[in-house]
Amino acid sequence: MLKIVYPICCGMDVHKSFIVACIASTNDKGVTTYKSKRFSTFTNDLRFCARWLAENNCKDVCMESTGKYWIPIYNILENSCNIVLAHPKYVKSIKGKKTDKKDAKWIADIFKHDLVSGSFMPPVDIRQLRDLMRYHFKLTNFMIGEKNRMQNCLTVSNLKLDDVFSDVFGKASTNIINHLLSNPSEKLNDVSGFRTKGMKASDEEVLSAIDGCICAEQAEKMRIIHTHMDSLELCKLNLESIILSVSEKYLPKLNLVLTVPGIKTFSAITVISEIGVDMSVFPTSKHLCSWAGLTPQNNESAGKKKTTRISRAGAYIKPLLVQCALNAIRKKSNPEIRNRYLSIKKRRGHKKAIIAIARMLLTAIYNILKKNEPYNADLYRQADKPPVQRTVTVDEAVYILQRQGYIVTPSPV
Repeated sequence: MLKIVYPICCGMDVHKSFIVACIASTNDKGVTTYKSKRFSTFTNDLRFCARWLAENNCKDVCMESTGKYWIPIYNILENSCNIVLAHPKYVKSIKGKKTDKKDAKWIADIFKHDLVSGSFMPPVDIRQLRDLMRYHFKLTNFMIGEKNRMQNCLTVSNLKLDDVFSDVFGKASTNIINHLLSNPSEKLNDVSGFRTKGMKASDEEVLSAIDGCICAEQAEKMRIIHTHMDSLELCKLNLESIILSVSEKYLPKLNLVLTVPGIKTFSAITVISEIGVDMSVFPTSKHLCSWAGLTPQNNESAGKKKTTRISRAGAYIKPLLVQCALNAIRKKSNPEIRNRYLSIKKRRGHKKAIIAIARMLLTAIYNILKKNEPYNADLYRQADKPPVQRTVTVDEAVYILQRQGYIVTPSPV
């Protein structure tokens, strides 16, 4: 018989316009009684829900994370209840016996036995910083999308600036594009006035690249794109100023995270916004890496491993850590990271190696925030030192030779 961990608890089935709450009360004899009630998601009715829970002496609530609809409920009940927010896959009801009341009752039943894995929920100020950083990420994606559309306009207009410039949106290339847009009918015969210090292409190559024709429709589209890019850049600058002011209270922790190789200012702020500064919520660094989607899956049956792919978790922090890892392996000043990447890449390939480096960086961040110490490369370098004396058996020696491509045959007796 399963142990009752929460004698009085509540399961909630969350929808856009209403919620169904079911309180499960278990007495000393193990008999459970249920009370169900439906509330709208307007703030005043949610306050009635909080009072109803208090009247029934219910302090523990479990609900599934349905889109963004759980957030208003969480905001009202956060101060008065212990809320466990569960992924829908952990509270999925039995197919064919599913109604709103039965869903709420099922959530209460599995929650009272502590069978629900709760999601990580940082404090309010970290959640606000996380929201700002995710919006910053979206604005960056919008900017990249507009740059791709601008590049498509150049391509269909027979302008091959991407073949002669490493950055089509650099200073020289941008000045040429603006000149062509201001005079679409005029043919440009001299580009010497647009040259910059780092420009490698010759004038003849640039003239050959812009030997095209921008039609009126494409020119107007490019002007609209250019205006949108300018407004997006202004929005990003305003948002970054807000982010810096909000993250100022975490400056000591940010300075510690910045000591990790490959991590810059906004990367450190993003990491703090995703995982917080209190590492006691994660028992070990392995739990944090698993939460971020950087740990291979366990899917084994009958002694056979079906897959070891990483999960789809960490939609925001995982791509960021991969970018930081790509930056860290290029620097020769961090040999402990570069050597590990090259060692894993030789055996497993680039993709698995870069995920391993991203997991290495997140493990370092976990220990830095938990111990309140800066990054120490000597710890990795000491671990990478080979043993002074190594003895191998005959079987190990044969295996090493076979790995190097040699054919080993037994000697005649």
